[in-house]
Amino acid sequence: MTIDHFPEEVAEALKCYVYRLIDPRSGKTFYVGRGRGQRVFEHARGVVAGVDTDFLDSKSELINEIRARGMSVTHVIHRHGMSEAVAKEVEAALIDAYPGLENKVAGAGKGDRGTRHVAEIVVEYSAEEFVVGEPLILISIGQLGEKLGVYEAVRGLWKMNMERAKHYNLVLAHIRGVVRGAFRPSAWLWGAEEEFRYLGYFPDRVGFRGPPAESEVCDRYVGKRVPQEYRKPGAQSAWRYLHPPVTQ
Repeated sequence: MTIDHFPEEVAEALKCYVYRLIDPRSGKTFYVGRGRGQRVFEHARGVVAGVDTDFLDSKSELINEIRARGMSVTHVIHRHGMSEAVAKEVEAALIDAYPGLENKVAGAGKGDRGTRHVAEIVVEYSAEEFVVGEPLILISIGQLGEKLGVYEAVRGLWKMNMERAKHYNLVLAHIRGVVRGAFRPSAWLWGAEEEFRYLGYFPDRVGFRGPPAESEVCDRYVGKRVPQEYRKPGAQSAWRYLHPPVTQ
């Protein structure tokens, strides 16, 4: 029996739920989402009303391929009866658990609370916090650092004020709050430079070139944890200027 909607009383009882969309040809999960009412069926049909920022062309094509074979997307409700906040956490955990999804947006909390090895968890929560010893620029490089390498990820390109950036002689790169590299900019450059082309073309953004900081500076910062006061949840920028504490 094919079910393409919830009876009204069922939809009401489910409250907020988390679901998976599955390709019946392979049994592979290709999308994880959360919603209320008929959301899971609407999404499977690709006809969600209103603006749907998660909907990708590739997902639409996949659904059309399934239909063309005379089949239907399989939908599974993973958890239900939840508040919106709890559903976000369940959704995020499932997104981490199923690589290669068609989701456009990562799950909530992926940056600070997402999947990682236990060794990384220990370092992140047990490492000593660093103390700012000189004016510096602190930059979060996230997954880009794991993909490109610390230096290539941190050197650009950023929406910074070029003239202000020139006054800072130390740049720290961190991934999920642990410093992975310290560098001494020898030149600040605009993003139109050919050496930044691997990051795309952003002529109005700023980057730098420069060697790793001296060993004693690296010892002071690398492997240390960013103080909590500099890691505000929901911060709009990946970078910030830091200064030594003012002494009386």
